[in-house]
Amino acid sequence: MDQHLDSVPAYQRQIYQNGARGQVPLVPMHFEELEKKARRKLSATAFAYVAGGAGQESTQRANRLAFEKWSIQPRMLRDVSRRSLKTTVFGKEWRSPLMLSPVGALGLVHEQADALVARAAARCCTPMVFSNQASVKMETCAALLGDTPHWFQLYWSKSNELVASLVSRAEACGCEAIVVTLDTPLLGWRPRDLQLGSLPFARAIGLAQYLSDPVFQSYLNEVQLRPSGPITLNALGVFYDACRNYGGSLWQNPRTRRPLKAVQQFIDIYSRTDLLWGDLEFLRKHTRLPIVLKGILCAQDARLALESGIDGIWVSNHGGRQVDGARTSLDALREVVAEVKGRAPVFFDSGVRAGADVFKALALGATAVGLGRPFAYGLGLAGEEGVVEVIENTLAELDLTMALAGCCNPDEVRSATLLGHE
Repeated sequence: MDQHLDSVPAYQRQIYQNGARGQVPLVPMHFEELEKKARRKLSATAFAYVAGGAGQESTQRANRLAFEKWSIQPRMLRDVSRRSLKTTVFGKEWRSPLMLSPVGALGLVHEQADALVARAAARCCTPMVFSNQASVKMETCAALLGDTPHWFQLYWSKSNELVASLVSRAEACGCEAIVVTLDTPLLGWRPRDLQLGSLPFARAIGLAQYLSDPVFQSYLNEVQLRPSGPITLNALGVFYDACRNYGGSLWQNPRTRRPLKAVQQFIDIYSRTDLLWGDLEFLRKHTRLPIVLKGILCAQDARLALESGIDGIWVSNHGGRQVDGARTSLDALREVVAEVKGRAPVFFDSGVRAGADVFKALALGATAVGLGRPFAYGLGLAGEEGVVEVIENTLAELDLTMALAGCCNPDEVRSATLLGHE
């Protein structure tokens, strides 16, 4: 058995060897099975939040179909014995062109949430983008990541003072870029959450960056609570969860009602609907870090981003969670790459489920590719180990796909041939 596996890459070989001893992977490798298993284990509200898309979820489905419209053209008789997934982003070498996209409200999925994701990312030397809606504050996650690259996702609040504070904290804890998510000035119409009447932020889930921020906390001193309607058992449960997730004393929190003030203040201040290109100058004045704009889906906006002095562009439709019927991220990727012409790195996410998807995105010009829902499901199923397996499975498949296509590194992948078809 072992002799037969001599030509098999180490990670894959270890899985087979473990199987011979009766040990199988913790999480399914096929995304549909991963999602089915997560649905059985997670609460209804947790699964709805992670799995759900906007409207009838046509964009979410289209994201996947977009990958199927491209075929990889393998090349034969090429020396692929020495391969490397290493890539360079903003002057820093990464283990691979894979990173973990920001996923909010992971406290729904696992009690230790982002902390376990950070530990897994550190073990896998895979960059992590901290969610603005994290359940564990950025400083804690940064300490767990150590030297592993980490970025901070910013939802631009109605308060520029809060924006400046969050960005300052991100710099202080070693973040290497600020990712401004542009496509969520309002929450999209998400029927799965709406059907359950479930908003995690009402329970103070996903508010760790705010609750740990001195500027946000200072605002709570002035908050006047609005009438909340009749008290029901469910309302009491939401209040209890908010008090527990707020942190501090469960005895004092109900008396001060500060958790309720925090939830109300967050909802009031969450995001700006009047943000314009000219506002980006404020961010440039408040950070020395590279600024990446996430949510770009056309050449025109890519051009405006470059004219605004932006350092990187992230092509994304938010995993189909914002606009039902929006164009797919993969379709937009080619257009944006053609417009940018190498003047800035182009990042990509939405619909990525496996290593072969990463290969196709790289071949279409992406500098690095973000993974989202798969690692969230891995977290829900097996905690830190589940996230590790999802990352390593994705990288192992990327490496094998690269080799079998006749490529030795990401630069060669970007020169590989993809065949487009309807």
